[in-house]
Amino acid sequence: MADVDELKLLIRSRHPLITIETIEERKAAEIIARAVGGMGMTLLTWTLSRGLVRTLPAPTSDIPKTEKPEDLLRWILQAEYAAVYVLYDFCTHTSNAETARLFRDVVQDSTRVQRTVIVVDQRIQLAEAIRRLGVPYEIALPDTQRLELIVRKVYQDLSQYESVKAELNREQMDALLQNLRGLTDDEAALAVTQMIVQDGRLNAADIQSAQEIKRGVIEQSDLLDFVAVDEASSRIGGLGRLRQWLQKRRGALSKEARDFGLEPPRGILLLGVQGCGKSLMAKVVASEWNLPLLRMDPSNLYDKFVGESERRLRDAIRLAEAMAPLVMWIDEIEKAFASAASQSADGGLSQRMFGTLLGWLQDHREPIFVVATANDISALPAELLRKGRFDEVFFVDLPDDAARREIFTVHLSRRKRDPKLFDLNNLTSASDGFSGAEIEQAIVSALYAAFAAKQELTTELILQELRSTQPLSVTMAEKVAALRQWAQGRCTPAN
Repeated sequence: MADVDELKLLIRSRHPLITIETIEERKAAEIIARAVGGMGMTLLTWTLSRGLVRTLPAPTSDIPKTEKPEDLLRWILQAEYAAVYVLYDFCTHTSNAETARLFRDVVQDSTRVQRTVIVVDQRIQLAEAIRRLGVPYEIALPDTQRLELIVRKVYQDLSQYESVKAELNREQMDALLQNLRGLTDDEAALAVTQMIVQDGRLNAADIQSAQEIKRGVIEQSDLLDFVAVDEASSRIGGLGRLRQWLQKRRGALSKEARDFGLEPPRGILLLGVQGCGKSLMAKVVASEWNLPLLRMDPSNLYDKFVGESERRLRDAIRLAEAMAPLVMWIDEIEKAFASAASQSADGGLSQRMFGTLLGWLQDHREPIFVVATANDISALPAELLRKGRFDEVFFVDLPDDAARREIFTVHLSRRKRDPKLFDLNNLTSASDGFSGAEIEQAIVSALYAAFAAKQELTTELILQELRSTQPLSVTMAEKVAALRQWAQGRCTPAN
């Protein structure tokens, strides 16, 4: 009803042009029909295949000689009565100069006769002069209440034709609905149909199936990546202060936390040396908080067409909000927005994209916890570090002695080796200045050497790999030193 009421308001406000960018043409038609029907106005729809058809107040036959866009627009110009015209897939036709001029005439003349033109297209691409005459209208993705209606309707429809069983309690139903969030009405209906038809049941096993189906849909959208999470904090070496900070906020995105009076935590920015576990922490947070993890790669949002990059960023944010609660991971954020900190040759696109993201980080109220990582401080725009964007800015340094010992223990255990059989004191001392990733790689290389020599992994083999490796702290000593100096007094140590 909120969608219908909002569209009614736009029509009653005499907006001459309303644009609806959506792939859900059927849902758009339903909302428009309910809005116009509730106002008692005449509704006409146009498609290239049928031409113009009067659908409300009563359906009639097609209006002849209106299939061509130019003929349609001339017909509308001579129609002297209040009406709502819905044009499907019309944007591509406005590339023709004559059509564009006629369309502009129709829109500009609409206020005189109380005419509203609604353009429904999967991509709204109109000339600037026309686009500015209109107002965009967004169809919201279904909330959990509507998703439950979809699930029940699909189940009822299928039960009329075959034997199916529903074996979900209330808690399991809520979990299923949560995993369906972010899908459109049609996508959710198809997903539920697939789950039921597969085994004739709707049960707890379908909760995971829904997540897998949604993962495929999200990855197909090319806006966000659905990341599998299986990391536990016990597999992380060091970063004790950061892990303690996160542990206190576990469950803070839940309804119980909001009822308790807590505002959802916004997120953290992790700055520091490469290979020290910044990206891994995003997976750890999602795993321990039992939330889905979406990865946003801002560089993938850029598009060569004017306005498309901003639209893709807005769509990615909108999709994430519809799926909340979740963890959003923005890896190496400085690479995508580096030019936002200086004069760039992209016509201000980076600044606009960066401004959109900053505004969302500051103002969003949905339970989305953002984990952003950065390696290059100099490339970060100063606005990103301002209080309010993130709850905390942590500096992730090279691991100290205790952290390196823990890292050896973790990675040896992961590879089915008993850490007690290794000289951890010697390994810890020999790996001074190594990052966690470099320590892991030394163990992996030693395993290859042991396998090739047909012997068991030993402390000496790992030491040999450590001695033959020049860590990042040596090859990029000046940069690491500058990074540490910058972080003093500006960031909270993660360890």
